[in-house]
Amino acid sequence: MYIYDLHDKTLIGERVAQYRRQTDDYLAGKISDGVFLPLRLQNGLYIQRHAPMLRINIPYGMVSATQLRTLAHITRKYDKGYAHFTTRQNIQLNWPQLEEVPDILAELAAVDMQSIQSSGSCIRNVTSDEFAGINADEIEDPRPWCEIIRQWSTLHPEFAFLPRKFKIAVTGAASDRAAIQVHDIGLQVLKNANDEIGFKVLVGGGLGRSPAIGQVIKDFLPAKHLLTYLEAILRVYNRYGRRDNKYKARIKILVKAWTAEVFAEKVEKEWQQEIGSPSTLTDEVIKNAKAFFTSPTYENLNAVSCEENLQTFAAENVAFGKWRDRNVVAHKVAGYCAVHLSLKPTGVAPGDVTDSQLEAIADLADRYSFSEVRVTHHQNLVLGDVKLSDLPELWQAAKRQGFATPSIGTLVDMICCPGGDFCSLANAKSIPVAEAIQRRFDDLDYLYDLGDIKLNISGCMNACGHHHVGNIGILGVDKKGEEFYQIQLGGSAVDEASLGKVLGPSFYAHEIPDVLERILNIYVEQRIEGETFLDTHRRIGTGPFKEFIYAKAA
Repeated sequence: MYIYDLHDKTLIGERVAQYRRQTDDYLAGKISDGVFLPLRLQNGLYIQRHAPMLRINIPYGMVSATQLRTLAHITRKYDKGYAHFTTRQNIQLNWPQLEEVPDILAELAAVDMQSIQSSGSCIRNVTSDEFAGINADEIEDPRPWCEIIRQWSTLHPEFAFLPRKFKIAVTGAASDRAAIQVHDIGLQVLKNANDEIGFKVLVGGGLGRSPAIGQVIKDFLPAKHLLTYLEAILRVYNRYGRRDNKYKARIKILVKAWTAEVFAEKVEKEWQQEIGSPSTLTDEVIKNAKAFFTSPTYENLNAVSCEENLQTFAAENVAFGKWRDRNVVAHKVAGYCAVHLSLKPTGVAPGDVTDSQLEAIADLADRYSFSEVRVTHHQNLVLGDVKLSDLPELWQAAKRQGFATPSIGTLVDMICCPGGDFCSLANAKSIPVAEAIQRRFDDLDYLYDLGDIKLNISGCMNACGHHHVGNIGILGVDKKGEEFYQIQLGGSAVDEASLGKVLGPSFYAHEIPDVLERILNIYVEQRIEGETFLDTHRRIGTGPFKEFIYAKAA
């Protein structure tokens, strides 16, 4: 993973000192709320329903065991002993004291972490595939490209105050595991006929109040032009994006108003002026970025022998076999695998983790995965480089810490935002609905029979829970001061991405488990052998679900 050099350390150190002075001035009444607002936002600090919330960047989802231990210490010392992993590979503290945030930032800086631009109208944390560098279907490891973008975008003076927040995701795989189609800019690493690396460029994706699927504006961008082309996109957006209405300020609104073809023409014209500028990547810069993402020292393992031993162990331990089927992923190196650590035990908010659990995860990483952990888009963690022979021992250790729930990809492996329990923007609570669903659908055999289903829950239209792209999406809405929940079906954030369609009028919270059960009954009745929930919905449409649900409700 990337190691901060002297330039990085100096920059972050100076930024912490600067924010400490700004905070002191604010608390002393020397600067107003309006002046302090953008200063705190660009250092990751929000004011939520009950307290400030600090969002800490985890670029492209990579975090070390040392960093996890520091996060554990920070949550224990400055917060209430727990933190929350988000869908964009960040981690959030929900209860920091405003006056202590500079101290938190200083402790983060000591282990090469920061929260710069994790909020505000700027380029946010660059995200990627949690299996980057380890999956066999990868065209090229996207992490060096993410790091190049991170360095370029951090405190970029021209893009510090964009019309609205801006999110970039990069995938290096043939199959999109980074949700690039629902980001402001999505980049897919490709190789052309001459075996040269480049990018397919998508623009105008995003969720929230006006959800949109990104559209391709460049089929193949040569790698050396990555930053110049990004600058062209950002300049067009910065110049023409709306600033009079924050609900219409995202780049997706501009792309839709102009059409993707017109937007691409504007970008191309701008880009032609940038080709050959200092932002053009040299071979040396690319080589330097790639040098940080070398493979660890893998052992030469007998994968066949390991597999035979695992089959024997699974025959004697049925629970282990279920866990392996759901939580373990193939690796490009024989004898190794990647392992999901589930953060979705029943009764715990999805993505939440305690200080002691963070330390336990660090210990697992040290022992089993070269001291590195990956944050997923589904609010779980991954140990990326585990020996197959270590799986039985790791399973036992993960069980003791509550990380071995064998439900990855199932209905109860849901995405859920903090909702009205924490967020001042939320219309309704999300966490109690998630728990009610977990408790209703606790039969693993039933969940396995249903197969892969993405269930996403958001407490408001800002869509932090990505409800638009859940196979089943649940949105909290406010009706005259009462909390209701709208159901959407048919969304997806992978490959052929789609936005869910509203089922019909909303429901009370206590009705959601029953409604969900009826939706699943229709799926089971209508599916063809081998079909997923999404496949079935795409084949039969929303109509049969709607007719059955509202006939029952009547």
